[in-house]
Amino acid sequence: MARFIFMTKTAIGAGSLCLALLVLGCSSIPEDQRNPKDPLEPYNRAMHQFNTDFDKTFIKPIAKGYKAVVPEPVDRGITNFFNNIDDVNSAVNNLLQVKISRFGTDVGRLVINTTIGIGGLIDVATNMGLPSYKEDFGQTFGYWGDVDSPYLVLPFLGPSTLRDTMGIPGNIAANPFFHVWNTDKTVNWTMLGLDVIDTRADLLTATDLVDTAATDPYAFVRDAFLQKRRNQIFDGNPPPSPEEEDLWSEEDAKQPSPAKKS
Repeated sequence: MARFIFMTKTAIGAGSLCLALLVLGCSSIPEDQRNPKDPLEPYNRAMHQFNTDFDKTFIKPIAKGYKAVVPEPVDRGITNFFNNIDDVNSAVNNLLQVKISRFGTDVGRLVINTTIGIGGLIDVATNMGLPSYKEDFGQTFGYWGDVDSPYLVLPFLGPSTLRDTMGIPGNIAANPFFHVWNTDKTVNWTMLGLDVIDTRADLLTATDLVDTAATDPYAFVRDAFLQKRRNQIFDGNPPPSPEEEDLWSEEDAKQPSPAKKS
C-alpha cells in the first residue's frame, strides 16, 4: 500500500483529524500491555479497522475481479511497469545514502528495463543479475539515524511510521508521474487506480492468510511491518534491536557463573 502516492495530501489531512478524534475517543491501553513501538495504539487499531472495512467493501472486490479477468502475463507486465517507475525513487535514495554501487544498479535497471524491457513491462534487468533494491525516503531517514520510529497507521495508505510518513513528500517528488500531473489528470488518475488495484491483487493471498491465521491481525501486521522496515533500513543485516539486547542480557544474567578452579 506504499504506492498510494497521489492520495497523500487528502490522507494526511484526514489522518490528522482522525488522530485527534480517535485518540480521545478510544479507551486507553493498560501500561503493562503497551508496546513501546506503538504509542498511538488506540488510534492505530481504530484506523486499521477503518482501512480493513474500506478494503473489504471497495478495494478487495475490485482486486478480485481484476485478478479474474486479467491474464497472468499482462498482470505481471503491469506490475513490472510500476516497479520500473519505483526504481527512479530507489536510485535517488541510494544516492542520498551514498550507496554508489546500488545507485548504479538502479540506474542500470532503469535503462535496461525501459529500453530492452519495452517501457518496463518486462523485467530484463533482474534476469541479467541486477537486483531490485527499492529504497525510499523513509529508509533514507532511517539510514541517517531515525531507525526505531513509532508505528502509525495512515488512512487508506495503511501501515507506516512517523519516519516513513515524513518521507512521503520526497517519494511523491521522486515519482515521474508527479511531474506530469498537470498535463493530463485523467491519464494520471487512471494510472494511479491501476497501480493501486494491481498492488492489491498481488497481495490477495497474503492478506487472506493473515485474516485466517493470525489471532490478532492488527498486532501481526504491525510487528511484521516494523521488522520488515528495520530489515530494509539495514539492507538485510539489522543489528539486535534494543528489546533483543535486553532479552539477551536477562538470559546471560540467569546463566550460572563458571566454577572457579581451586
